[in-house]
Amino acid sequence: MCKKEEPTLRIFGKSDIGMKRHSNQDAFRTGSLTGNAVWAVVCDGMGGANGGSVASQSAVESIAGRIASSYREDMDSGAVKKMLVDSVCQANTIVYEKARQNSDLSGMGTTVVLALVKGVSLYLAHAGDSRAYVVSGDTIRQVTTDHSMVQEMVERGELTQQQARWHPRKNIITRALGVAPDIKVDYCELPFHDEDILLLCSDGLSNYVDGEALYQYIVNNELSELADILVERTKELGGSDNITVVIVGR
Repeated sequence: MCKKEEPTLRIFGKSDIGMKRHSNQDAFRTGSLTGNAVWAVVCDGMGGANGGSVASQSAVESIAGRIASSYREDMDSGAVKKMLVDSVCQANTIVYEKARQNSDLSGMGTTVVLALVKGVSLYLAHAGDSRAYVVSGDTIRQVTTDHSMVQEMVERGELTQQQARWHPRKNIITRALGVAPDIKVDYCELPFHDEDILLLCSDGLSNYVDGEALYQYIVNNELSELADILVERTKELGGSDNITVVIVGR
């Protein structure tokens, strides 16, 4: 009996300055790995005239380098977790040291959402309010929890999710790379079936397009066109922030 060939993972991404900003402080990187695996990272920088761009670019470059040097096809889940968490922690150190050594970059930082998909597993590490969503069957689920002031208010029952979307302080995050010597990294491992689709994004997208609308766009368009479609739709809705989208599926 012939072994069933595993469908090839595909990955698409786009980053856009949006309609109001003078620079793009988002950054992303994607890559393919042996064993039909792919990885992607999205960072949303903050701080100063160019600090946000330095933070996000430094983080994605550091993470890309760490994965390139560390990944092995025979890694078990524990080894994957260590690789992803260590990648984020190393990036945190690099951004923090750059800010400490250059007063023009003082206070800079960046969110991070880092994903690796291999076989039927999705591995995620993140800090900040850049998000990961998974579409599976007829549902879409946000699989990261924002590290933000308004999310803490939601968890305390002080705001509904709908109220949180428009709260004036929703851009205040409680965790980011580069603002302290150490970073607490949230990590999870989830199933990722053949028909599932992963979306990573900065808050420039999620502030404008909610989960139900994302689901409709994802299931009604070709995978290869989704990043462009979501970016353009966000710009039509106002696009006041930088917008970054990465799509993974088969």
